[in-house]
Amino acid sequence: MKNQHRHSIRHALYELLSSMRFAIGLLTILAIASIIGTVLKQNEPYPNYAFEFGQFWFQVFEQLGLYDVYHSAWFLTILAFLMLSTTLCIIRNGPGFIHQIRGYREKASDASLAAMSHSQAFAAEAAAPAPLLAYLQSQGFRWREAERGDGRLIAAKKGAAGKLGYFCAHAALVVICIGGLLDGNLPLKLAELAGRVVPETRDLPQSQIPAPSRLSAGNLSFRGNVNVAEGKSADVIFLNAGNGYLVQELPFIVTLKKFHVDYYSNGMPKLFASDIAVTDKASGKVTEATVKVNHPLIVDGIAIYQASFGDGGSPLRLKAWNLAAPQSAPVPLSGVSMASQPLRANGKDYALEFGELRVFNIENVGKPGEADPSLRQRMHDAREVKQTHELKNFGPSIAFKLRDAQGQAVEYVNYMSPIEQDGASYMMAGMRKTPADPFQYLRLPLDDDMKLDRFMRLYAALRDPSLYEEIAARATRKARQGGVIDEKLARQFGDSVKGVLQRFAQGGFDGLEQFLDQRVPADKRQAVAQTYIKILQGAVIDVMAVADDKAGAKPLAADAVHYRFLLDGLVAASGLQDYGAPVLLQLEGFDQVQSSGLQLTRSPGKALVYLGSVLLVLGIVLMFYVRELRLWIRLDGRQVRVAMASNRHNSDLDRDFQRHLDAIKQLTRGI
Repeated sequence: MKNQHRHSIRHALYELLSSMRFAIGLLTILAIASIIGTVLKQNEPYPNYAFEFGQFWFQVFEQLGLYDVYHSAWFLTILAFLMLSTTLCIIRNGPGFIHQIRGYREKASDASLAAMSHSQAFAAEAAAPAPLLAYLQSQGFRWREAERGDGRLIAAKKGAAGKLGYFCAHAALVVICIGGLLDGNLPLKLAELAGRVVPETRDLPQSQIPAPSRLSAGNLSFRGNVNVAEGKSADVIFLNAGNGYLVQELPFIVTLKKFHVDYYSNGMPKLFASDIAVTDKASGKVTEATVKVNHPLIVDGIAIYQASFGDGGSPLRLKAWNLAAPQSAPVPLSGVSMASQPLRANGKDYALEFGELRVFNIENVGKPGEADPSLRQRMHDAREVKQTHELKNFGPSIAFKLRDAQGQAVEYVNYMSPIEQDGASYMMAGMRKTPADPFQYLRLPLDDDMKLDRFMRLYAALRDPSLYEEIAARATRKARQGGVIDEKLARQFGDSVKGVLQRFAQGGFDGLEQFLDQRVPADKRQAVAQTYIKILQGAVIDVMAVADDKAGAKPLAADAVHYRFLLDGLVAASGLQDYGAPVLLQLEGFDQVQSSGLQLTRSPGKALVYLGSVLLVLGIVLMFYVRELRLWIRLDGRQVRVAMASNRHNSDLDRDFQRHLDAIKQLTRGI
């Protein structure tokens, strides 16, 4: 009984696995998984997914393996079962198909021939087989003859290759599944499950990554990326593995000799390519080639693709302006992009983390939004500066982060070349507190010498309370000379100038706005705000004059262009309140070092997938475009019966039967 039970279970399992319904179900699941793998970008760093989907759905999708669908355990398992199911289907149905392909059915009985839908008997004067066999040969039939009583049966067929389409289609699925399992690196997945391979999650130097996180050069399949700077080499690549990474050893060393990039007129890259040298570790053989997009170099079965490009660590020359003491001269500062270094400013220690140097930029810096404080917007209106919604080539820029002792960082991007807007020149500086935020840009006005010196002098004077008395005295004196105020209001006007300057120095336009909201009734805020604007517009001239006088600098010319400079300076000084950095780094120069982003892949299953695709197309063509015809001619004395069958019953079969019947009647002079 136990043996029978086991046999029944094995038989039921065999029936299930080899059934078409089971295979179609697996194909449906694979199709859905492929859609997910196409729509959802694969193999991104996990923080990107967490930011996009939120923590809850990020964890759900992670458990489902949706971030690397084609290499997930469940996808590879389905591929394995589909391969098994299709193989069993071939084993189960193959003998029958082979028998049908090879057989001519020459043992068909007279009754079965008469029962066919396309069958007709007629009397004939000459029923000799020779003319009939010649006709069948001319029509592309193959045949066999069988003696039948006093007569004979001619069983003919053509188009039997159509049934091979089923074999080709099924074999294609098996071959594609094998290719998918090879490229899915099933052995690596098993090693991860067994704990022999453990992804590294720490940020370590490549040389310090432990052995369980390193893969040998003999790894079956991989796809990874590496950035190589000009003149530098790499002999490993990094593979994303969940929330960590693996280091893949290469059998060769890749050296970037030179990187080339060309741009369109709008600044988009037109062509980028890498001159590389590949040195085999074992033999020392050197292979040199230029790798372009869609034109890889293949060495030892590993394809080297041109994937991206960027900064390779360029030496930088900067000037550091101390924003807490803007009257001080800037300090020269050297650095290297894509590297970090300590920075001490105003008694505090920071980590200065340089990002990528971008030599060519296309940025969209629009007009301030409606959410900006009204006083700030009024100052923009007072300047009457038209701002474009899109500014294109901003020239070189350097991105960096300033990280304090508590690990909190603010990201910045500063531009090297002056930006011209309506005849005025600015230095652009952007900041954001989180990667999710867009950059907020400051436009720092440049003086006649295209320098920041005069603006910094203005900014220092605006923040220096010891100068307010002299500034107020100058403003009061001009107001009295112009007849704006009399002697009785002089003291009150001077106090107003000092008060406005003090509140502006403490909080910029936001500080003035908050003061109005707290101290001035709502029905009077508009009038008071306009008064503050006029006081600032007038006092800034005196602020600049006092600052120049203290510095022994040449006074600013009294014209519209330079007055606009002062108004721009007020807007920039207000913006620096939210800049959040102890220093302003001004990029002075650099020595560009470019890097090339290379993608290296080993795909042993790729050829099998291509072969499977060819087999699949061939199978479909054979199944749908090759029609099997079987023709029987029964000769019994002067009685002839013609019967025909096909794997597809359509109007073509009706016409073919009538055509062959008429021809046979003529050959036998049938009635």
